[in-house]
Amino acid sequence: MESVTVIGAGLAGCEAAWQLAERGIPVELREMKPEKMTPAHHTPWFGELVCSNSLRSDQLENAVGLLKEELRRLGSLILSCADTHRVEAGGALAVDRHGFAQAVTEHLRSHPLITVVPGEVTALPPAGQVVVASGPLTSDALSRAIADFFPESACLNFFDAAAPLVSFESVDMSSAFFASRYGRGTPDYINCPMTEAEYDAFWTELCAAQEAEVHGFEDRQVFEGCMPVEVMARRGRQTLRYGPLKPKGLLDPKTGREPFAVVQLRRDNAEGSIYNLVGFQTHLKWPEQKRVFSMIPALRSAEFLRYGVMHRNTYLDAPRLLDRYYRVKKEPRIVFSGQITGVEGYVESTASGLLAAVELARRLEGKPPVNFPQETAVGALALYISNESVTDFQPMNVNFGIIPPLGYRVKGKRNKNAALSRRALEILDTLEI
Repeated sequence: MESVTVIGAGLAGCEAAWQLAERGIPVELREMKPEKMTPAHHTPWFGELVCSNSLRSDQLENAVGLLKEELRRLGSLILSCADTHRVEAGGALAVDRHGFAQAVTEHLRSHPLITVVPGEVTALPPAGQVVVASGPLTSDALSRAIADFFPESACLNFFDAAAPLVSFESVDMSSAFFASRYGRGTPDYINCPMTEAEYDAFWTELCAAQEAEVHGFEDRQVFEGCMPVEVMARRGRQTLRYGPLKPKGLLDPKTGREPFAVVQLRRDNAEGSIYNLVGFQTHLKWPEQKRVFSMIPALRSAEFLRYGVMHRNTYLDAPRLLDRYYRVKKEPRIVFSGQITGVEGYVESTASGLLAAVELARRLEGKPPVNFPQETAVGALALYISNESVTDFQPMNVNFGIIPPLGYRVKGKRNKNAALSRRALEILDTLEI
């Protein structure tokens, strides 16, 4: 059987390599870590989660919850490792960041059909089957090679930011409380309330804080789904209160009322010794992060284990370049997967890697492709990124808006979404994969 080169051991690359190998296809997995690291990476492990440890909602009334369930049923390595190393996060699927990445690495390195080749890839292989899953942090050399490969269309990019981590023992729990919003799930989030005066002082300093140097950064280039908290703050005094500091659904047990604003901390490891500041992606200078974020009452003496960082994310103008199987239209032996295709998010990247691998495996076996229909979340994502009618292409998280409606009326948004999920899973179960 012809072997496949997979470039990149992020979530998409790991999933693609695993799916190919599980189907009996030899894989050469190329990964530049640990020989070369990016500013956002901290470990040599595959599948490292750089921005957040959350894979978001696990409920079927949410589109990403549906996508995760589809991936589970399709035998996803990433979802299997995530479920094994989950940490409590209310209705979300969050993982022990290090335990998860170590498990993914061990699975891939121990597979008899996967050969790991370390070192940076600086050019696209001139022949053979290739899956490019180099991710949003594609190295400069490989980015140039990809741009040269697509002279008809410039690669696009946006800026992405990671949130800080703090130690649990340094959080002042006399100024905070455990709860999940609206009481859903178990009370796994640490909630740090702020009075109006405390919020105003924090907001003022956040807006004025010094940013780290990021070449070419402008507010208009920031992707809305992962916007630095200081950029969000500059949009208006109330913006944070309707975003990451939203108090709605959280009652302070000391007062019995909703605080003026709430900063949430989510567990980052299984031991509960590390927490991340939810929604606090940032590219402030590190001393400024310490100064401003310590204005949050419960974090006055916080020990910052990692400060937030800013990095460039690269993605393709996929509707012009890729088909519904993530194959390059002009040269189908090359397949892209992950955030470089314009799917946004950990789960979405995993889904693209799985679909790309399934189709490539079937092609090598001489079988017809599986056309995942738009009614499924996996199919809807692939059809969105390959839809040539999308002219102003932007990275997209999975959502029910890209899935066809039911064709009949269901009362209530949650009930409608649940019905969409049931339909998707029923269709998925009928596919021969």
